[in-house]
Amino acid sequence: MRHRRALLFLTGAAVFVSALTAAAITGGYRLNLTPSEPFGLWRIEQLQRPVAIGDLVFLCPPSTAVFAEARVRGYLRRGLCAGGVAPLIKTVAALPGQRVEITDHVHIDGRSVPASSVSGTDGEGRTLTSDSGGVVPPHHLFLHSSFASSYDSRYFGPVPDSGLLGLARPVFTFDP
Repeated sequence: MRHRRALLFLTGAAVFVSALTAAAITGGYRLNLTPSEPFGLWRIEQLQRPVAIGDLVFLCPPSTAVFAEARVRGYLRRGLCAGGVAPLIKTVAALPGQRVEITDHVHIDGRSVPASSVSGTDGEGRTLTSDSGGVVPPHHLFLHSSFASSYDSRYFGPVPDSGLLGLARPVFTFDP
């Protein structure tokens, strides 16, 4: 009898957690466990205007070989975007038509982007190749994070804006 009650409790708890998770996902809530932005609970807020430079956004990366390799290396978490990855939380640094130059740091339209140093290796010593830069193509965004080890457009280049989910709003977050 005791084992049966324990089993019923665990089953009920699993159903409750599953329902809560499903409600959170459909309600636009996401848990960030990467250091690119503060850890914690975030909400996707629908964008009621064109995306702008400085917007902190959620964006699903495209299913490309670059992002598949990033997943294998552990730069991306599992999630509901195409390719089985979680959406990125990044700041829009450049819009279509803007010129990006990547040297040891990033320049956009000739202006240096703060906190944009480019590393040749990741935290495990594996080679990182930076993007070649150029003009951001139509319907693409150049994304940035001020976190020094962030995997962002410095390395993967501009991404299609079709993956844009909305603005990223912190709900309950903390910096480690």
